[in-house]
Amino acid sequence: MTELGLFVARLAILALVIGLALALIARLRNDDGSRLRLRLEALNDRYEYRRRRLALAASEPGARKRMLKAFRRDDKARGRRERQASPTKNQTVWVLDFHGDIRASGTGRLAEEISAVLASAEDGDEVVLRLESAGGLVHAYGLAAAQMDRLREAGLTTTVCVDKVAASGGYLMACAADRLQAAPFAVVGSIGVVAQLPNLHRLLKRHDVDVELLTAGEYKRTLTVFGENTPEGRDKFQSDLDNTHRLFKSHVAERRPTLDIEAVATGEIWYGRDALSRGLVDSLGTSESYLVSRMDEARVISVRLEPRRSMGERLGMAVSFGVERSVDRLLERLDAGRWEKR
Repeated sequence: MTELGLFVARLAILALVIGLALALIARLRNDDGSRLRLRLEALNDRYEYRRRRLALAASEPGARKRMLKAFRRDDKARGRRERQASPTKNQTVWVLDFHGDIRASGTGRLAEEISAVLASAEDGDEVVLRLESAGGLVHAYGLAAAQMDRLREAGLTTTVCVDKVAASGGYLMACAADRLQAAPFAVVGSIGVVAQLPNLHRLLKRHDVDVELLTAGEYKRTLTVFGENTPEGRDKFQSDLDNTHRLFKSHVAERRPTLDIEAVATGEIWYGRDALSRGLVDSLGTSESYLVSRMDEARVISVRLEPRRSMGERLGMAVSFGVERSVDRLLERLDAGRWEKR
């Protein structure tokens, strides 16, 4: 029994060493110095595949074989046309996505996607950005808008599609495009600047707590959370906000010269239809309808950088998604139960 126990222990140690070695080799093979991978999808092919699936489902059983044969003939004919076509390049529409938070944390990924497109795009190509953002930090969205300007400077036609919201910093990005399209009830505008902070000076003073704030430079600190704010500090802080607002208006006016900037730079938001009448957008429609219309004359390709996830991360996401779905179904069932009672 002792010898058997020692053998099992050695076997377990050997299996552990081999497992660690295999895990290390797999990690080294998958680690190419980047946590992002480029994912491309031809939206024309996806649209055509779904169209054919629906056509087959709606047809009579006896007609499906004929329809499949017709699809094969179409594929062969298209292949012959592509082989016999002139060497001139067809137009390509590159599709990017940006879902912004208050810190515009997706700007780095957007910059890399734009670099990839600029390295491959040719004259006549178009870049469509599906944008969704309610704005955030000034410097963060200023950088995101500067990334959009790279497309304009490269001579590419750019279109921004807003399905839900492009307000404040989101609109700062959107107006960098040659053409801006919004859904009828999408929220756009909010050309303004806001800042707020609490002040606990009176509370601390009531409890005999002093806060010493030392600065070098007259306006190094204007308003503070704990110290006593002065009228001069408030005036300077307001002056900084006004200057930021002026830069915001100048940015929008340069890129949309026909816009009455003073009439719309009030910090208000408008829905798509009202925004169209005020010149904030160029047309109404959803991003899906625009891309489908472009498929008739161009190759539409979605470009996306996705993070590489380990097996543990993928397993954790699957478990989290399953738990979330279960909770949602339970809440839906409880809510529906109110209407099922007699």
